[in-house]
Amino acid sequence: MTSGSGLTDASLMLHVRPRQLLLLARLDAHRHLGRAAEAMNISQPAATKLLQQLEDSLGERLFERLARGMEPTPYGEILIRYARRVLSDFGSAREEMLALRSGLRGSLRVGSVPGAVPELLAPALVEYHRRHPQVAVSVVVETSDVMQAQLEQGDVDLVLGRLTDSHDEAKYASVPLLGESQVVVVRAAHPVFERATVTLAEMANWSWVLQPPGSPQRGRFEAAMREAGIQARLDIIETASPIAITALLENSDMAAVMPASQASHYARLGVLRTVPVDLPVRVPPICLVTRQDRALSPAAAQFRRQLLGGG
Repeated sequence: MTSGSGLTDASLMLHVRPRQLLLLARLDAHRHLGRAAEAMNISQPAATKLLQQLEDSLGERLFERLARGMEPTPYGEILIRYARRVLSDFGSAREEMLALRSGLRGSLRVGSVPGAVPELLAPALVEYHRRHPQVAVSVVVETSDVMQAQLEQGDVDLVLGRLTDSHDEAKYASVPLLGESQVVVVRAAHPVFERATVTLAEMANWSWVLQPPGSPQRGRFEAAMREAGIQARLDIIETASPIAITALLENSDMAAVMPASQASHYARLGVLRTVPVDLPVRVPPICLVTRQDRALSPAAAQFRRQLLGGG
């Protein structure tokens, strides 16, 4: 991207000094050049020169000089917001470095959808706990809509799930981590495995354990059934609890829908098996979701970095 001065953003950044960003933050707080200079422990002429150089580099006036102080222009307000973010991010980085040096402490609160647990969450938490045994870790496993609400309320630090339609995507940072198909599962000794084939239409007459209405998986499953021309009213027990789903399947001939990785986990334990039927349910990938407007604690920031492959 090129600025109004003809310089690219990268070239222009070479002309923006950290002391100038700090001055913007101090000017915003004091609205007086002399007091801002005093807060930085520099002379007023030095502060004037820093501001003038920044305005010249950007080609815009950032502050209006008034008789009794200074007021930011619209351009100044934009750059002040940027300066605050830079200073905040630098402070967070220093906290993380100090925490790593002395050994991470504090707490980590993770929200996750069931499908993220076997391949993403469990291996990551085992490694995280090995590296940072003094961090208290808590995990909540629920559907994406419930997890999103908990992230909104600050009950969890980050979520492994999917953004739902009812939430403003601009408030969140979302990084895709795991994309996989959905499958139908039943108990390992289910009579369906005695048959040569089974169709989705035949399975519409079965009893199902499905996630509650409002969850992404439930909505897409019902839409897929309608698109396949299946209009029958399903016999459903609703629950988002993985242990409840598993127990119900073990004790009945009911069926459930779950991500392939989760199904593989239960298959390895000899509890459930995947039914060989094509399930036309496509869900978005599981993402690492955090709030844009809320800085992560050092413990949570380190877990996020580990999930993204940063060690």
